[in-house]
This record gives sequence, structure tokens and C-alpha cells, in this order.
Amino acid sequence: MLHKKDFIVPIPGMRKLNRIKENLGAAKLELTDDEYRQIEEELANFVIHGNRTDEDIAKLKDL
Repeated sequence: MLHKKDFIVPIPGMRKLNRIKENLGAAKLELTDDEYRQIEEELANFVIHGNRTDEDIAKLKDL
């Protein structure tokens, strides 16, 4: 996420110790531009189904 834009800040979930360790380890990961491009190309192939948010939350944005 940090590679996409300077103003994007990921907010990882950290309710469990193993997730904290996993997220801290991920912060050390460095990808080449080519690796990043390959990942983006694969992600572009995914078709997302369903609503992005819960229906009740989605209604609030229209208030």
C-alpha cells in the first residue's frame, strides 16, 4: 500500500499477537518495481462481488 501513493497509510488489524508479529514483519518486506507490477497485474484479474460495506453503514453515507 505504501508503494501506491505517498498519502496512503494502511491500518492493519492487531487484535492478536500473531497478527502484530505478522504486520511488523511485513513492514520489512521490500519488493522490486517488477515484483510490484506482477502483483498488481494478478490483482487486476480478481472480480469483486457484493457490497463494499454493510447495507446499514452504506445508508449512512446518504444522510
